[in-house]
Amino acid sequence: MNSVTAKPKSDEIRRVLAACRGYFQAAALFSFATNLLYLAGPLYMLQVYDRVVSSGSVPTLIMLTIALGLALAALAGLDVVRSRVLTRASVRLDAMLSGRVVAASVHMHGTSPAGSQPLRDFDNVRQFITGSGVHALFDMPWVPIYLGVIFMLHPWLGCFALASAGTLVIMALVTEWLVRAPMAEANSAASRNYAFTEMSLRNSEVVRAMGMIPGLLQRWGRERNRVLERQVTASDRAASMQSVIKFLRLAMQSLILGLGAYLVIERMASAGVMFAASILLGRALQPVEQTVGQWRGLVSAHGAWQRVRDLLLASPPPERSTELPRPEGRLSVEGLVHVPPGASKPILRNVSFNLEPGESLGIIGPSGAGKSTLARHMVGVLRPTAGAVRLDGADIRTWLAGSHIGYLPQDIELFADTVAANIGRFATDADDRIVEAAKLAGVHEMILRLPEGYDTQVGEGGAVLSGGFRQRVGLARAIFGDPSLVLLDEPSSNLDNDGDLALSACVARLKQRGTTVVIVSHRAASLSTVDKILILRDGAVEVFSERAEFMRRLNRPAATVLPRDEGAADTAATG
Repeated sequence: MNSVTAKPKSDEIRRVLAACRGYFQAAALFSFATNLLYLAGPLYMLQVYDRVVSSGSVPTLIMLTIALGLALAALAGLDVVRSRVLTRASVRLDAMLSGRVVAASVHMHGTSPAGSQPLRDFDNVRQFITGSGVHALFDMPWVPIYLGVIFMLHPWLGCFALASAGTLVIMALVTEWLVRAPMAEANSAASRNYAFTEMSLRNSEVVRAMGMIPGLLQRWGRERNRVLERQVTASDRAASMQSVIKFLRLAMQSLILGLGAYLVIERMASAGVMFAASILLGRALQPVEQTVGQWRGLVSAHGAWQRVRDLLLASPPPERSTELPRPEGRLSVEGLVHVPPGASKPILRNVSFNLEPGESLGIIGPSGAGKSTLARHMVGVLRPTAGAVRLDGADIRTWLAGSHIGYLPQDIELFADTVAANIGRFATDADDRIVEAAKLAGVHEMILRLPEGYDTQVGEGGAVLSGGFRQRVGLARAIFGDPSLVLLDEPSSNLDNDGDLALSACVARLKQRGTTVVIVSHRAASLSTVDKILILRDGAVEVFSERAEFMRRLNRPAATVLPRDEGAADTAATG
C-alpha cells in the first residue's frame, strides 16, 4: 500500500496549466493569424478608393475582391479551429483536474459546507474557456497593433484612436470596480444556498414528515433572495456600463469618419484612409467592448478558479512512497486532542489507549461525550489538533489509500449503484470477496432474495432497502477486503434480533481472523463480545479496562465506575 503525506503541492495548478500550455499557445497563434486577416478589410477599402476608383480598372477590382474573399474564408476557418483548440484545452483540463476536485471535496467534507460547489466552480471555469469571453481576451493584445496601423495612416487619426481606446479601457476598469463586490457576494451566497439545498434534499423525509417545508422555504428563500439581489445589482451595473461603452464605440467610429473627412478636405489624407481608419478603430475597440460584455462571466470564472485553487491547496494530492506490508492491527491512540475549527473548547481531551491485534473494544458514554468524534479520528477521517492515532506504529492516515480499514458510520450512506458495487467499494473483479464479505456479515441470503440479487440497484442513498438491510450491507462493506482494523459506530441501531445475532457472529469471526474491532454502541447485545471497555465522558477517558474486570467492579455494591447514562446500563446487562 502507499502512504499519504500532507506535504502541500503549491505548484499543482501551475503544473496543470503548463500541461495545457500547448493548447493556449496554439490558440494564441491562431489569434495572431485571424487578427492579421482582419486587416484585409481595411486594405481592400484603401485599394478600392485609392486605386480602383481613380484608375477605373475592373480587373484590379476583381482580383482584390477574390483576395478579400480568400482572406475572409481563411479567417472564418481559423476562428473555428481556435474554438476547437480551446474546447480541447477544456477537455484536457477536465481530465487532469476534475477527479482531483472531487477527491479534494470528499477529503474536505465536514470542514467546509461547500458540498458539490467546488465541482460547479470547476465546470464554470471549464465552460468559460470554451466561451466567447476568452476569445476577446486573446484578441486584446492586438489593440495596440491596430492603433499602430491607424497611426501609420495619419498621426491625427492615431491620436484619436488612442484616446478612444484609453477611454474604453478606463470604462472597463470602472465596470470591474462596480461589479466585483456584488458578484463576489452573490457567488458566496450562492455557494451557501446550494449547500443548504443539498442538505435539505438529504433530509427530505424528515422535512416532509414534520411539515417543515414552509419554514425551510422561508429560510432557503432568504439566502436565495440575497443571491438574486446581488446578481441583479451586478447585472444592472454591468448592463449600464456596457450600454455606455457601446454608445462611445459607435460615436468614436463615426467621429473618426468625420476627422478623416476633414483630413480629406484639407488634402492631408485620401478617402480610403478615412474609411480604413473607421474599420480599424472598430476592430481595435471590439475586444474591449466584448470583454466588458462578458465581465460578469469573467469575474465569476476568476472567483471560481480561486476557490478551486484554494481547495486543492488545502487538500494536497497523496504522494507515492514506500509500500508497506498489511498492518497486523495494533492500534495506539496517543494523547488525542480535537478542537473544532472556530471553537475554543476541545471535544476530545488527552485520549490515550492501546489495542493489540485481534482485540475488540467497546466505547460507551453519555451523549455529547465525543464518541463519534473519537471514532472518526480512529479511521483517519479527522486530523487531530494534538496527539496521534497509529496503526502498527504508523499514523492512521498512512493506511487510507488501501483497504486495511473498515468503517461503519452512524449515518449509513449507500451509493446509487448495485448492492455488489456498494459492498465491494467499487472494486473490479472482486465477486468472490464481495460474496465472502456478505456471508460474514450475515446478509448473503437476504441479498439473494432481492429481484436481481447482488446486481439490484439500491437507489439514491440505498432508498430501495430498509434501514436494517442498509446497515447490514454497510457492515459487509466495512469488512470487505479483510481489513486489519474495523470500526463500527452504532452498528445495531436499525437491527432486529436476527441482525444482532449476525453482528455478534461477525465480530467473533473477525476476532478469530486477528482483526482489531472497535464498537461504539449503546446496546448491550453489540458489546457482549468485546474484550475491553472504554468509557468516555466530556471528551476524556473515564474508564479503560478489560470487560471482565469492568463487570466485576460494576457488580460490587459500592461500584462507582458506572457512568450515569443508559449506555452504561445496557453494558451492565451484558453481564
